[in-house]
Amino acid sequence: MLQSKLSKPCFYLESKADITELMAIRPKLRKSLGVKITTNAFYIHTLALAVQKYPLTAGKFETGHIKIAERINVGFAVNAPQGLVVPVVKNAAEKTLPQIAVEEQLLTNKARDNQLTLEDIENETVALSNLGIYGIERFLGIVPPPATTILAVGNVVPTVVCENEEINVRKIVSLSLAADRRVLDETYAAEFLNFITEQLENPHVEAAIEKHRNLLCGKQR
Repeated sequence: MLQSKLSKPCFYLESKADITELMAIRPKLRKSLGVKITTNAFYIHTLALAVQKYPLTAGKFETGHIKIAERINVGFAVNAPQGLVVPVVKNAAEKTLPQIAVEEQLLTNKARDNQLTLEDIENETVALSNLGIYGIERFLGIVPPPATTILAVGNVVPTVVCENEEINVRKIVSLSLAADRRVLDETYAAEFLNFITEQLENPHVEAAIEKHRNLLCGKQR
């Protein structure tokens, strides 16, 4: 991490997402799909889709050139008894939300039981850090050595907002992005972060359910 700080000239952006609807549909998804889907699974899934649309965020500066990662592998930080570890969801953009939810839970359990293998933690191409469970509202992450960007997610905070001249309480989360300026600029990163924000604020639940069912039907055939 010291080498990353010394060698990567990073800049930082922040956005806030209203995830009231996302939080409300989780019980519906669990009932429809039989899978417990955490907010972290939503973040991993959305981050992977955003990288697919903005591939420079998974690029890497090597000997004066930018090399785009062939696969979107999302590393997510887990606080384990042995310290902070980063298991990796491989090919995350090709997986459905329920598949990611199952894999995220499996990797988290392995991390906390100190059973992660080298394969579980290698080939990270983009990073996620979520400190919401600790009540941290916002923070800035350090880009890990293998990656170019890291998304830092804070606690979901009930917030009073004014909508259409009405006062409502909405669930707001802070999203902070750190990115290597050698690979992408602020405008590109802003579009990337805005895409993540929009996806989280407008979760496509029916599409996720249909995609997962079609995948299951394909396997059964």
